[in-house]
Amino acid sequence: MAEINEAEVMDALHECYDPEIPVNIVDLGLVYGIDINNDEGKVHVTMTLTAMGCPVAGDVMAEVEMRVREVENVKDCKVELTFDPPWSPERMTEDAKWELGMV
Repeated sequence: MAEINEAEVMDALHECYDPEIPVNIVDLGLVYGIDINNDEGKVHVTMTLTAMGCPVAGDVMAEVEMRVREVENVKDCKVELTFDPPWSPERMTEDAKWELGMV
């Protein structure tokens, strides 16, 4: 079976944006982990949101699933939402901080 390229999965996640902040979820530090099961063609993404009770949580998760499923050899994607550890601005990349005028 052909393998799923982790770099392509990360590229797909870089195309997912928080609807309220004009920065992708990777640079915001919302992605906590990616597990790839090449035997089954599945990707499991563990992520968080900037705030509990985010009204667009379902939209963000659906976009992550959709974009990852578009990656070659991916048959399915599951997104797990966690708030442990809680997100904080320290998780953002320098690029995100620059984009938001925080540096």
